[in-house]
Amino acid sequence: MANHRTAALIVAAGQGIRAGSERPKQFAMLAGKPMLVHSYTALRDHPAIETVLVAIGDGQQADLHAALGDVRFVLGGATRRDSVRNGIDALIAQGFDQVLVHDAARPFLPSRVIDALVAALGDYPGAVPALPIADTLARAGALLGDTVSRDGLWRIQTPQAFRLPELMAAHRAWPADAEATDDAQMLRAIGHGVCIVEGDRMLEKITHPADFAAAEAAHGTALISRSASGYDVHRLEAGEELWLGGVLIPHDKGLSGHSDADVGLHAITDALLGTIAAGDIGMHFPPSDPQWKGADSAQFLQHAAGLVSAQGGIIDFVDLTLICEAPKIGPHRDGIRARIGELLHLPVTCVSVKATTTERLGFTGRGEGIAAMATATVRLPGVT
Repeated sequence: MANHRTAALIVAAGQGIRAGSERPKQFAMLAGKPMLVHSYTALRDHPAIETVLVAIGDGQQADLHAALGDVRFVLGGATRRDSVRNGIDALIAQGFDQVLVHDAARPFLPSRVIDALVAALGDYPGAVPALPIADTLARAGALLGDTVSRDGLWRIQTPQAFRLPELMAAHRAWPADAEATDDAQMLRAIGHGVCIVEGDRMLEKITHPADFAAAEAAHGTALISRSASGYDVHRLEAGEELWLGGVLIPHDKGLSGHSDADVGLHAITDALLGTIAAGDIGMHFPPSDPQWKGADSAQFLQHAAGLVSAQGGIIDFVDLTLICEAPKIGPHRDGIRARIGELLHLPVTCVSVKATTTERLGFTGRGEGIAAMATATVRLPGVT
């Protein structure tokens, strides 16, 4: 086995509609992390796996980067079979000759299952983890019908392991107008034997909202709530663009600063950094560094959110107050909430934007600048 190059391919291109989430389920939070992170980490850290490739849907690049950072991926296709084919094409081109194909919807992956699958490829061109059926099976319509024997029936799981040349041959031979239940059946269709290794109940597939709740109860760690605040001020000057909460607002003046001077996003960034005691925005993006001159403040906010996620944190709610005499924030409130929600992968119901004045007192009252205050609430595992 030492002469083989083994890769893992995680199929994560679906939309997860049945999971009831506003975002694809593979990127939804589960046990303190985006669901995809659990299986990716298990495969990446296994000594038999040289690389992990993720097949995602077009348009999911930002979600993947937010969950895992800069990792290898390919764009999937219209069906699961198309996504796997795109992945194995890439792996063969890179010189790999064995692959474990895994569904992102099975996040909890025991190392012993990977061990057994890789070992089985020494004797078979394919191997799958499976569990015997334990429940009574019966035919049914409106009423219960006859029972069906459980003898010889198994529940097939993933990852499924294959020698890549045989798997590629199976994909090439499969009819273009037919969908396959899994890659193991495709391998069988061209006459190859597929070995069964012992599966694991941890590999249960997550499909419906109730599955998320059960998995959270089984695998989630105790999450403790933290809140922190942020504050920022910038001067109003003629000739500058006015960015507030990630939205360009028409006005005769704009905010002046080293970046785009978006006080709203800066305040939320500081609030998020505060929840994990990670300092302030100036520590991460020094105004003395020329690379941040004119920078889009959205990247500052997403950086802070990524640090929270890296610690297993879940952002629950952000509240932003903008303090100015002009412009009027009301007409732009919904757009600002939507943009912040987009950047933080939060539903708009978890983003609050308010505005107030200082009754013409102070620098904001004189129209010299705009201030912003923000509060962020997150949940973090294993902190006191």
